[in-house]
Amino acid sequence: MTDSGSAPAQLRAQMEDHALTAVPDSERRSGWGLMTNTAGIASTLIQLAIGGSVTLIAGVGWGILAGVVVAVFGGALGWLVGHVAYVSGTSSTVTARFYGLGVRGSALASLIFAFMILGFLALENALLYYGTLFMFGWEPTLANAIVIYGVLTLAWIGLTVFGLSLVQRTSMVLLVVFVVLTVALAVVAFVRSGLSMGELLAAGPVVPGYGSGAERFTAVLSILAGSAGALALVDADFARYARSSRDVGILAVGGSIMIDVVVVALGTVLIHAGSGLVSDYLGRNPAVAATQSGTSVADKVTWMIANNSGAFFIVLAGTLGFVLMYVAQVKAQVLNTYSGSLALSNLADGLFGSNPGRVAMVVVGNVIGLLMVAGDILGLVNSYLGLLGVTTTALAGVIIADFFVVRRRRVAAPDEAEPVNLAGVVSVVGASVLGGVLQETGVTSLGFVVALVTVLVVYPLLRTRVFVTTVTRATPETTVQVGE
Repeated sequence: MTDSGSAPAQLRAQMEDHALTAVPDSERRSGWGLMTNTAGIASTLIQLAIGGSVTLIAGVGWGILAGVVVAVFGGALGWLVGHVAYVSGTSSTVTARFYGLGVRGSALASLIFAFMILGFLALENALLYYGTLFMFGWEPTLANAIVIYGVLTLAWIGLTVFGLSLVQRTSMVLLVVFVVLTVALAVVAFVRSGLSMGELLAAGPVVPGYGSGAERFTAVLSILAGSAGALALVDADFARYARSSRDVGILAVGGSIMIDVVVVALGTVLIHAGSGLVSDYLGRNPAVAATQSGTSVADKVTWMIANNSGAFFIVLAGTLGFVLMYVAQVKAQVLNTYSGSLALSNLADGLFGSNPGRVAMVVVGNVIGLLMVAGDILGLVNSYLGLLGVTTTALAGVIIADFFVVRRRRVAAPDEAEPVNLAGVVSVVGASVLGGVLQETGVTSLGFVVALVTVLVVYPLLRTRVFVTTVTRATPETTVQVGE
């Protein structure tokens, strides 16, 4: 018999990383250390591209203002959801079992979260792939795709299987390197572009098709909110390790400032100041230009902003830029894989009552990411982000509504989760459909606000008036009427 304190048992426990159970008090950590994870997952190529793109859509001033607004919204949302995960000690999707959805109902949370986080895994993989091709002048062949995606996938699996300790160490080191190198590269781009600070800040919208100034502003709010809602759920995955609600606030607000303020500002400089330099580079290197999609040089630069933003780093700083591209991505991909494995673990256990283990879910998550790459997820990024904002804020909203409104901060007992919380499932699905339809039909770009408000209003009414549930426990307390 293997002793529970033996090295193999400890290794298994480290790899499983409390995927379906509460984190014990002995393993709780500082919010500042945990913030390196939320800030690390927020500082990537795709987020830099999004940051630059929103200021191309709305203008620099309005785009940065939108980032500040969403940072406040996202920080508050992440703190609230993270607080619930902190008191529960469980990941975002397992927390939804007790607060909002029930055991089997939490499969809905896993589907939303896994689609979101593995979508980002796929997006970032694709950007690394195109950046690597650009660096070495390779063609986008099947053989190159197999080799590059294969190596990347093995790296993410290897760095993620050993749990939070290795994930956090990786993120902490690479986050510092990323910030230093990206700021230096932004300064290089700004100086080489010949732009003055006044010219950069006064730059207006250049992307056609978004209507008036107000319509452009709400459009970029929707784009940024897609990432903010997703980050709020990621906050919960790391908040389960927090020592206090204050530590939750540190990791949530810090991550939100990074993704919506710092990265938007850096992305703005890199894209606005770097586009002219990239255009000149393509003009001087027709063979390289031929490998990028688009008919004119301007078309190619536009395509590169969304699909090959890593090439901006390479044009600006050569090999150092290539290194920075990987520094930006490695920490985020490890974190994406980590959170994805937690969501898939809950999905398997909630639906089928089986737990293949978090390590197996790490592998499954990366396979799903590769399938999403094959489906050309980069070409769907804007619509993807819009849908993401609606569904993730609806999910965050039901957790918040259950804990703070219905339960009035009463912590659920470990045996209190019911099979399906119909009030929560109906609220999340209904709010997501309503917000999504209104957004896709052009009634409003703020579908995420519609979804969040709908859940916060409808869920407490359904839970206390329609789907009131009495939970029977095998304890002296006997019963609890949830929603009372």
